Amino acid sequence: MGLNRLLVGGAVVGLVVVRRWLARSGGFDFEKVIERMPENAPPKWMFRNISAIRTNTERILNLMDAEHLPTSREVQTAA
Repeated sequence: MGLNRLLVGGAVVGLVVVRRWLARSGGFDFEKVIERMPENAPPKWMFRNISAIRTNTERILNLMDAEHLPTSREVQTAA
């Protein structure tokens, strides 16, 4: 029982220290952390792939808007 309380207390103190440090340092910038990683780091690969997916999705949506492909709602009302 005593060990559990010690672990929980240590975790709470750790969270308080981290929150104060983040508040003083101006917050946590995830992009800067990713940029500092080596090129072959898996988190960096994931971050870049998410960006690529977003870019491709925007491009597809723009193409669909330009061609004005009918949506399912428009197809149902035309019938």
